[in-house]
Amino acid sequence: MAELQQTIDPALVPRRTLASGAQIPVIGLGTFGSDHVSATQIAAAVLDAARIGYRHFDCAAVYGNEPLIGDALQSIWNSLAPREEFWITSKLWNDKHAAKDVIPSCKQSLRDLKLEYLDLYLVHWPFPNFHAPGCDIDSRSPDARPYIHAQFMETWGEMERLVEQGLVRHIGTSNMTIPKLDLLLKDARVRPVCNEMELHPHFQQHDFLDYLFKKQIQPIGFCPLGSPWRPERDRTPEDTSPLEDPVICAIADEHHVHPAEICLKWAVQRGEVVIPFSVNPRNYAANLRAVVENPLTPEEMGRIAAADRRCRLIKGQVFLWKQNQSWEDLWDETGAITPA
Repeated sequence: MAELQQTIDPALVPRRTLASGAQIPVIGLGTFGSDHVSATQIAAAVLDAARIGYRHFDCAAVYGNEPLIGDALQSIWNSLAPREEFWITSKLWNDKHAAKDVIPSCKQSLRDLKLEYLDLYLVHWPFPNFHAPGCDIDSRSPDARPYIHAQFMETWGEMERLVEQGLVRHIGTSNMTIPKLDLLLKDARVRPVCNEMELHPHFQQHDFLDYLFKKQIQPIGFCPLGSPWRPERDRTPEDTSPLEDPVICAIADEHHVHPAEICLKWAVQRGEVVIPFSVNPRNYAANLRAVVENPLTPEEMGRIAAADRRCRLIKGQVFLWKQNQSWEDLWDETGAITPA
């Protein structure tokens, strides 16, 4: 039961110092439940996770659960700890990229989450392309288009206004690439402090991480456990699971822990912030403990580094802009932004 889980002093959880000087906890509880977990379950997990020591929650408008999470947050402020101890992130969804929609969308998330400000607001994807709930991988929005930098900068300009108005403390990106970030950093007045991206032992993105660290942009890793509950449309036969990797399983046996804990230790020790998802109290308590206890040795870190399979699990097919197109076009793998 949740009430039997060991609590962890939030002060023991490491934090990363951002370019602004603000500090973000290295682990947050993700709130994307896919199709498997209800908003009620996720809100209950947020409340209990705060009780056991979490101080970081990663939300998004498109997850459809911010109003119930907002109720949980109010309970936390009223009974557990003040708002100032927490880091709350939300994200701008793809259908709100128009300049007229950015600020109203953020204000709606603030109302739903019952907050006066967000610590971090991300552009969820660099495309205005979106999809209907439950669609398959062949679905295409009739208005879908490739990345157009001038249009993205219109969106980013409104993100900058959110900072200036005090509605958000920081802004950042998600699902970006190096070529797109190069353009953004050249033109932005307010720089992104974080980039949220898929990171796990089977998809380590060494070059991208090095780039972010050099640019003083904090990488935030989603799917740090390989996203076993990701939607069916995001699964392909060649996918692999880091939780089943023999190297990680062997190290987990040596530490007498679940492989998930090894994935999280590895990620945090190489400089990431991680966003694992679970509504199981035993699991999210173990995830929190993993980042404060029994670090991996340099030798173990090296063994995991050698286990990279370059296996992207969240490929984003539904955000493509034409039929019979490869999902690689979303990710600029040639080193240049894919044109129309």
